[in-house]
Amino acid sequence: MARVVVGLSGGVDSSVAAHLLLEQGHEVIALFMRNWHDESVTIHDECPWIEDSNDAMLVAEKLGIPFQVIDLSEEYKERIVDYMFAEYEAGRTPNPDVLCNREIKFDVFLDKAMALGADFVATGHYCRKDSIKRDGKVIHRLLAGRDNNKDQSYFLCQLNQEQLSKALFPIGDLEKSEVRRIAAELDLVTADKKDSQGLCFIGKVRLPDFLQQQLAPKKGAVIEIPKAYEVPLDEERIPEESPWRRYAAPYAFEAKMGQRLGEHNGAHYFTIGQRKGLAIGGTAEPLFVIGTDTKNNIIYTGQGEDHPALKKKALFVAEKDIHWLRSDLSLKPGESSSYQARIRYRQTLFGVELHRTNHGLYVVFDEPQKAVTPGQFVAWYKDDELIGSGVIQF
Repeated sequence: MARVVVGLSGGVDSSVAAHLLLEQGHEVIALFMRNWHDESVTIHDECPWIEDSNDAMLVAEKLGIPFQVIDLSEEYKERIVDYMFAEYEAGRTPNPDVLCNREIKFDVFLDKAMALGADFVATGHYCRKDSIKRDGKVIHRLLAGRDNNKDQSYFLCQLNQEQLSKALFPIGDLEKSEVRRIAAELDLVTADKKDSQGLCFIGKVRLPDFLQQQLAPKKGAVIEIPKAYEVPLDEERIPEESPWRRYAAPYAFEAKMGQRLGEHNGAHYFTIGQRKGLAIGGTAEPLFVIGTDTKNNIIYTGQGEDHPALKKKALFVAEKDIHWLRSDLSLKPGESSSYQARIRYRQTLFGVELHRTNHGLYVVFDEPQKAVTPGQFVAWYKDDELIGSGVIQF
């Protein structure tokens, strides 16, 4: 059988993944990734990485497998944290979990595992992998997890064929309840442990606290745009003429379009679709962020989930940000294809038409979608297979 290095996070999913690999007869080595040193941005009096590493060590002892803590904090800061700060400062909303998988778990961590003579790396992701042959070439497919409520294929949407070829996902065919049952039967310390809600491998971090490490608070105006106001589109920001440009173009907000409701502490702390954190009451319907302007430090809001400026008919992915996990299915300029897609984790898949041009990719929705957020990832699927993804520019 194979030598497999499992990323043991101190949670129940990776714990059971390690056990299943042993049951299959593999030689299993457990590594815990320490990705962050700055305890000043965690919740007071808690030290999550120490607690998690201790739990991971106890699981490894229980399973009888070698265990080691590896420090990847330098690479994590360079590839994830610095990127996050730059994206938020520019008014975009990055997804650190997607980046962590692409840049850390299946790159830096994968290299460390290969240096230990591993054949594969394994994680506790709820997704599946299989392989097919096409034109004599082996193609690895990334499939959704069997548990629809926990499917995490979206977080792996930026992996490539080489990374996927070295990956194992032992719990992909299980439901969460089964995973917890197995952990309880094994009397693992992680059996009843809550799922992590923090940033990828950092822990319980308040995002505004984290961002304030480099992005200083700055007072600015909160402007409400009435539903009846037809906000113009800034079509010129998409660098080409196309039939779909008007659907994907960003809204051209201006302060004079609405009324000032109050102040915020920094436009770069907010994201499109956000409802909490505005600290403004007295409106007939809940306020949602419908636009941010980090250059002028203005937040634009609208009342109700049905505000027209909260929805779009399409999005645009720049040429450099298009990624095909299945490169054999990639579209050439001028080609189109129908898929299903999501623009955030756990979102129900919706129908789209992909249109490839010389400048990028238009993802046109069958039905308008709410809170299309620049900096996030769109991922497209054929049935339960993830085919490709891209960073949303507009």
